[in-house]
Amino acid sequence: MTAKELVYANRSYRRFDEAHKIELDTLKELVDLGRMSPFGGNVQSLRYMLVCDDKTNTLVFETLGWAKHLENGAPVEGERPSAYIVMLNEIELFPNVLTEMGIAAQSILLGSVELGLGGCMFRNVNRTKLRERLNISEEYEILMVLAIGKPIETIQIDVLETGGDFKYWRDEKAVHHVPKRKLEDVILK
Repeated sequence: MTAKELVYANRSYRRFDEAHKIELDTLKELVDLGRMSPFGGNVQSLRYMLVCDDKTNTLVFETLGWAKHLENGAPVEGERPSAYIVMLNEIELFPNVLTEMGIAAQSILLGSVELGLGGCMFRNVNRTKLRERLNISEEYEILMVLAIGKPIETIQIDVLETGGDFKYWRDEKAVHHVPKRKLEDVILK
């Protein structure tokens, strides 16, 4: 796939084939893309916890805030992600990693698309509960959780007219609609 094809195929998927298991080696391959992404001063303070077993998946799933614009936005059993990548920052090394976090997350998600998978970034995380459940040391800040799986939903990009509603939604056929601004609306003159 070209870079453009990867970016256009990369959506925030929220329904997956939970029976499609993801191996630890696949998660390592994806994290390697994050590891190789640019980092301010080359400090490389991002760390990752990899989760792909059913029991721990459930523990992580319960800490995430799913699809705030959708009523009943959380996937039902059987449609949940098969794996998670918990992105952490070693605070003492580099306290402000918002840019680096985004670059690494995008690299990981683009890699998942290339493998026929998909994912969703979660910043809406109950960090206290997640820290307890995964025994995450206080030296690490919990930045986000990437849910990874084999997508089973159809996502359609719609044109967002000027002044239109930006909220995503699902129609009666469960097609997930995502309004996107027109290119000319995001380029200032």
